[in-house]
Amino acid sequence: MDDVLRLLDGLFTPEADRWTNDAASWWDGFYADRSRPVPFFAAEPDENLVSYLDRGLITAGRALDLGCGAGRNALHLASRGVEVDAVDLSPAAIAWAEERARGAGVEVRFHCGDAFALAGTELAGPYDLIYDSGCFHHLPPHRRISYLALLDRLLAPGGLFALTCFAAGAMGSEIPDADLYRRSRLDGGLAYTPESLRWIFSDLTEVELRRMHDEPPEAASFGEPFLWTALFRR
Repeated sequence: MDDVLRLLDGLFTPEADRWTNDAASWWDGFYADRSRPVPFFAAEPDENLVSYLDRGLITAGRALDLGCGAGRNALHLASRGVEVDAVDLSPAAIAWAEERARGAGVEVRFHCGDAFALAGTELAGPYDLIYDSGCFHHLPPHRRISYLALLDRLLAPGGLFALTCFAAGAMGSEIPDADLYRRSRLDGGLAYTPESLRWIFSDLTEVELRRMHDEPPEAASFGEPFLWTALFRR
């Protein structure tokens, strides 16, 4: 299976890679200029994550933040009493996240590398929450297998999986999966419908699936309506 997955990885051009360790330099370039007007460069957590915590859907326990970037969601979880592991491919993103954690006076265990490769070693479950804000939609279709295997391996029985991803009709590529391999690229990320998310994560129980609320720049949380937010329970 691993051989087949790596073979399919190779059908994409190197410039399309956003999901393996080879993509670390691309993401380092993305995070190099911290002053760029990228909405999620701000330190505010996702509005849906704040809502889950405020409503008691997420309580203190162990969490894994996949594709943590500069750490905004990991830091918020830690500030609410959650024990957090956070992982990202980019050394630049991890360095920024560690600086923010020191400034906020919170403790997060940051890991730099491929979450698929680190699962079961540095990323040792079970986790009560696995949180993904913008990682899943950068995976090619065949890597959904790897993603589901990671959830199966690391998510605790009864644990929660929360996701934000590009919404079809608003942002991201809506090209059929087979055509992505013919084109050898992902066009910046894949868009999903509610039906496709429910199908992919059909082994989990849906708790909530909605558009992310639109939050103004001055708000205490991040929100953009071109994203879906989904919460599932194992």
